[in-house]
Amino acid sequence: MTFKALLASKTGDTISTNLVDFEDEDLMPGDVTVAVEYSTVNYKDAMALSGRSPIISKFPLIPGIDFAGVVESSTYPGIVAGDRVLANGWGLSQTHHGGFAQKARVSGDWLVKIPAAFSARDAMAIGTAGYTAMLAVLALEHGGLTPERGDILVTGANGGSGSVAIALLSKLGYRVIASTGRLDEADYLRALGAHEIIDRNTLSAPGAPISKERWAGAIDSVGSHTLANVLAQTQYRGVVAAFGLAQGLDLPATVLPFILRNITLAGIDSVNAPQQIRLQAWSRLASDLDLDKLARTSKVVGLADVSNVASGVLAGKVQGRTIVDVNA
Repeated sequence: MTFKALLASKTGDTISTNLVDFEDEDLMPGDVTVAVEYSTVNYKDAMALSGRSPIISKFPLIPGIDFAGVVESSTYPGIVAGDRVLANGWGLSQTHHGGFAQKARVSGDWLVKIPAAFSARDAMAIGTAGYTAMLAVLALEHGGLTPERGDILVTGANGGSGSVAIALLSKLGYRVIASTGRLDEADYLRALGAHEIIDRNTLSAPGAPISKERWAGAIDSVGSHTLANVLAQTQYRGVVAAFGLAQGLDLPATVLPFILRNITLAGIDSVNAPQQIRLQAWSRLASDLDLDKLARTSKVVGLADVSNVASGVLAGKVQGRTIVDVNA
């Protein structure tokens, strides 16, 4: 039987996508076949589909860096038909067919069983963006931060990771400062739990190597001058978790925040994180994420809408999380 898939092809420097009929034998090797229910459009997906970053390394390929669904068949120990599972990162949308399809076949090592608290749709409302946000929160905690230490800044606050980070931090008792370029959406950020909203332009231009202490820690999805200014204004023994490059790959900073204030800069990688860390992150999401707030961050589209949504993500016009119902 055939199933629908969004296939990315490349001609010259141009990447295009088409909805096609795929068959089981067209899938790549793996010991678990999953009937996919939902995927999601992350910033990395948008970069991949636009060709702005060479994320997809072989064509044609089904993009989509994550998915959630029900196991159809498995020879992997501990995973059986009927299990509800999700996948984030690994080789999806890089060297291996990803989540923008009604089926996926992957290594069982790549899969995490969906926590009982979540539906498959919830799992992709969180998606890689929310899972990455949880990894960042864990990094802040590992660095010794508690709500009593002071404010936590979240940059790129209206995006998927930023939205989930605010909801998580608020639930955990932190006072959250949200940095955004869309001040007209301040009510959305306050509903998620942000206490204070600041204009991203106050952080995005070149600044002093070290400035007045403002926050105990930060979660940054922007990079470049923004991250440099975040570090320059972090309090003594503060922690900054960084995983994004929306402003740029560069980090035009100095060592002063590190050697004068003992700042920790924690890099966050969601693609190759060990299984133990993934399980911890998803367990904490199940206990610490307010599902009502999660619902506020999410909208649902079909496979045919993915390319348009991806363009909106890069243009900074998409709020929160976009779930892809692959069967719509």
